[in-house]
Amino acid sequence: MLFFISKYGHQACGQGEGNRMEWRSSALGWQGVDPYSEQVNTLRQQLVAKNGAASLTICEPDDYARIAECFYRDGFVVVHSVITGEALHRLQADCDEVMVEIVNRDQAARGNRGSHRYSFGSTSTTGAQLHHEGWFQLIEHPILNAIVRTLFQSEDYIVRSAGGDFCLPGAVDYQPLHSDMQDRTTHALPNGQTFVHGAFFDPEGLITYRDLPCPFIACNVLTCDITALNGATRQIPGTQRSRDSIPSLADEPEWMMHSTVSPAPAGAVLIRDVRAWHGGTPNVSEDVRAIPNIEFYAPWFREPMRPCLRRSDFDRLSKAGQRRCRFIVERDDSPLRIGYRDDLGYIPNPFLESGS
Repeated sequence: MLFFISKYGHQACGQGEGNRMEWRSSALGWQGVDPYSEQVNTLRQQLVAKNGAASLTICEPDDYARIAECFYRDGFVVVHSVITGEALHRLQADCDEVMVEIVNRDQAARGNRGSHRYSFGSTSTTGAQLHHEGWFQLIEHPILNAIVRTLFQSEDYIVRSAGGDFCLPGAVDYQPLHSDMQDRTTHALPNGQTFVHGAFFDPEGLITYRDLPCPFIACNVLTCDITALNGATRQIPGTQRSRDSIPSLADEPEWMMHSTVSPAPAGAVLIRDVRAWHGGTPNVSEDVRAIPNIEFYAPWFREPMRPCLRRSDFDRLSKAGQRRCRFIVERDDSPLRIGYRDDLGYIPNPFLESGS
């Protein structure tokens, strides 16, 4: 297992005991990268000295007014002590299981969102991880739903999917800033077919998806303490409505490189308007950083959704939960195939599609 509970009762993201340490050091991360090189040591020093968003606020889970204020202003908010106790332990254990399965299929740590970086959802043949109890329990988590209900100002939001991402130690490169949404675009493929990306489109050309109220929220659970060194997400405040071009790594100003959601405690949830610019940072620690998520659409917004929730699990939900999951439940005439994609969802350009 990658996570453990210390003898003092504190959840940790650490090295474990016995042969777990040997397994992690020999197979989990740092593939083709020397963790003790001068370059990596210099990077560590820079991250410790500079990482941490200046305006980062961590809210109380019942301070709905403050949560909404930060979310609407910045395009994201961190709320502590949302997923705790057995719910957190279950999610940690399921992340461990899935990460081991994925890494065993990718010994070179090529990743599917850049070297040493992985989307949980994209590895799965269903496009999600809702067949694992740790993710499934998020659908009706009371604190999480109370927050989402506050942000959408409605009971009628819907569940889109549940995935998230993780990065291994040795992810020494920055992930370029990106947004998880875009206006509808059509691309010609070499085989003569077309690929349509995105859904919102104004035929008059007057507004873009950035002019809308928040249509899509992702809730990423921090399964371990997030530090300057273990691959914290960087979030650029106030960019959810920006029409500016997202800067490339070469053009990104230094303050953005270090605008990270850190430090932040395990059990907190990073709640994102997915339009806001964000990206991964280096993980030069000894630990995997996993932030599984659940994703919600506003009551008035839809993009095509694929079934990713087993009928047997759907039947376990309350009436309200079933209503929120009605677009993703397994179809009677098309049973879900549970497993891992042969290519683990690898795409040559990790920013052609959402990282969920």
